[in-house]
Amino acid sequence: VVIFGATGDLAGRKLAPALFNVMLDRALTDPTVIIGVSRKKMPVADFAEKLKGPAALHSRQKVEPAQWDKFVGMLDYVGGEFHDDAVYIELKARLEAAKAKGTNGNRVFYLSTPPNAFPVILQKLQQHGLIERQQQGPGKPSCRVIVEKPFGTDLKSARALNELIGGYLTESQIYRIDHYLGKETVQNILVLRFGNSIFEPLWNRQHIEYVEVTAAEAIDIQGRGAFYEETGVVRDIIQNHLLQVLSLVTMEVPASFSANDIRDEKAQVLRSMRNLDLNDVANFCIRGQYRGYREENGVKRDSQQCTYAAMRFMIDNWRWMGVPFYMRAGKALAERLTEVNIHFKSVPLVLFKDEAAGSVLQHAVLTLRIQPSEGISLRFVAKVPGENINVGNVLMNMTYADAFKRPIAEAYERLLLDCMRGDATLFNRRDSVDRAWELIQPVLQVWEATPGVVFYDKASKGPQAADDMLAKTGHAWRELQPK
Repeated sequence: VVIFGATGDLAGRKLAPALFNVMLDRALTDPTVIIGVSRKKMPVADFAEKLKGPAALHSRQKVEPAQWDKFVGMLDYVGGEFHDDAVYIELKARLEAAKAKGTNGNRVFYLSTPPNAFPVILQKLQQHGLIERQQQGPGKPSCRVIVEKPFGTDLKSARALNELIGGYLTESQIYRIDHYLGKETVQNILVLRFGNSIFEPLWNRQHIEYVEVTAAEAIDIQGRGAFYEETGVVRDIIQNHLLQVLSLVTMEVPASFSANDIRDEKAQVLRSMRNLDLNDVANFCIRGQYRGYREENGVKRDSQQCTYAAMRFMIDNWRWMGVPFYMRAGKALAERLTEVNIHFKSVPLVLFKDEAAGSVLQHAVLTLRIQPSEGISLRFVAKVPGENINVGNVLMNMTYADAFKRPIAEAYERLLLDCMRGDATLFNRRDSVDRAWELIQPVLQVWEATPGVVFYDKASKGPQAADDMLAKTGHAWRELQPK
């Protein structure tokens, strides 16, 4: 495993802890060599020491000295500028030494760098014979490259980035990582849908009223003003994370659980999503900004960048025609919460029209909770004990930690291991990335050309306009609860 940008924040907070935990779980093949590549030159002992603090802080399992020493024994390091041929000559020598230890020449390159570093890294890797376009097959040494988001900043740049990477690698070698897809609840969506006969027959327009997908964060931008001015919440969360989650919720039954069959169906449902026109952007897309954002360092005093966005999408296929899908994502909100809420249609009130029960009868809601406390809950109506027919809402709740009595692996643990094993199921394919940008592009074009951001208070539910958008069709968001 070769990590470019190995001294960066992502490597310390996510990659090193993930690889350490995978080692503890005995899921790494023996031997495994982890080579860090970064601009600063240092001995491998200093590199290991640099990783130790973040790994201890963010590791799922406790970092014991003996286990950490074992992990350090897997580490190697090459320092120098990414354009320097000497870096790749040295890297090649280290990889040859690793092959001699028994790695069989299998390689994963993780580009934990800004996208503007990709061209020179890929060009140099190819120039020095470290990567080549190849079809994967049994008995062949594997060569795979993991690419971190953002996958472009708009449709044009995303296509250019995909063309660039595709010039050096086949699609089967490219692993576009989205950590949301590594979370247990997201992985379980397909099992929940297709492994339970009580759900799949109801998973359509006849029984579902609407669906909401929420990614709320309680923290603000935390000093990342320059980054957020360039990115905003639509590019940061909705275009990638939430559209990928929605595609799993709405896709058709795949022929199998193979990577290509699942990704075919995800791409198909994204193609079935209705393109947004100017009327949709005006009436069913809301942009918000928390008060105080413009005072952040690196932010323009008249900034129109959104820290909150809400949108409605429609899917024009047989299963979902007429069902609205609402998405919202934002910073500095009342609570940290990422979930999918499936709102089932209400029952006819003919039995309850003369009873007090009718006034409190609510439709059933299935909640897929992605974070925090990954799990699934179902809200439904039951009779309140007593002589009269009074009803109340009750909740059945399952968390993975309680149900299976075992720690939940972090998303990067699963995704890194999948890549090493050649399983691309939870990684984004090029056609899905392009289609997601096609869906979002009209919103970005209108919003960047015209002012119109609405403001909301920190630690609130977000702008009132988002509630008003759903109220037009008699719907409502799940209320965010301050802690």
